[in-house]
Amino acid sequence: MPTRYIASEAEPKWTPQWEASGLQSPSGQGEPYCITIPPPNITGSLHMGHALCYGIQDLLGRYWRMRGRDVLILPGQDHAGIATQSVVDKKLRSEGTSAAQIGREAFLQRTWEWRKESGDTILHQLKALGCAFDWSRLRFTLDEGYANAVVQVFLDFYRRGLIFRGKRVVNWDPKLQTSVSDIETVRMERAGKLYHVRYRFEDGSGEIIVATTRPETILGDVAVAVHPSDERYKAQIGKTLLAPLTGRRIPLLADLYPDPEFGTGALKITPAHDVNDYSVGQRHGLASPVTLDLRAKITLADLTPEEREPVAEFEGLDRFTARTKMAERLEELG
Repeated sequence: MPTRYIASEAEPKWTPQWEASGLQSPSGQGEPYCITIPPPNITGSLHMGHALCYGIQDLLGRYWRMRGRDVLILPGQDHAGIATQSVVDKKLRSEGTSAAQIGREAFLQRTWEWRKESGDTILHQLKALGCAFDWSRLRFTLDEGYANAVVQVFLDFYRRGLIFRGKRVVNWDPKLQTSVSDIETVRMERAGKLYHVRYRFEDGSGEIIVATTRPETILGDVAVAVHPSDERYKAQIGKTLLAPLTGRRIPLLADLYPDPEFGTGALKITPAHDVNDYSVGQRHGLASPVTLDLRAKITLADLTPEEREPVAEFEGLDRFTARTKMAERLEELG
């Protein structure tokens, strides 16, 4: 008998025998007991967290199988959404093409090829753990039947009024041309410039200084907000300001969101390009003009002809180039 356990010898011997025995498949007898494992992403390899969770699920399955239950532990693999798209898109760029050029169907085919390449590694690792999962029922979240089931569920929810389609500020990737979920984004703090911009009252009675890190979004400003308890602005709430550059008439309104301790305590509100501003806009019934297109370039389509004329030179500029040029223009205008 060996003095120590050698996984590289034991796994190739026992894994095929366990699969051939059919013990991991439901017998059709006894009360059903089913676990669908959280499918690992196909973009990498398993880690200790996977081993821990799948080990616990395997333990539960084996326990209830010994107690006479008809057990199914259903394995699967997840396409990983934006992560897989990024990998495939990078491979396409290395070949001198892109998803937009090859089209949706060809892109999906390349995704399936990547799944075969990466998914086999993960499947081998799952089996090496010795988990008694029913490998004959392995599911992938892009399988036609699985994908159709997801679509049907969403349609059912929509018809029952449980979900609706509406506008919402999302995380948008201008390179991949897709939205990115909140859990797939990484928030980072970076040192940058804080620009102080004058918003003058329409009646000529003065001005309010607004601090912003994104002057390129001024074109989409529809209000300036202050905290209702901020004594500096109480007497001016409700008055009309003129947005810099465009000359748009915008209100000075009271809202609980502004922090009196940040900057000057006054916030410019740009609902189309900031999730918090969007919430403020919803509370006050504000318009939401879009001034950055899907390529993160300045667009003036939502501006009136009068608003568009003084800023026409910025149309089509990348957001970072526009930031610099607009800051220079604001400085020229005092």
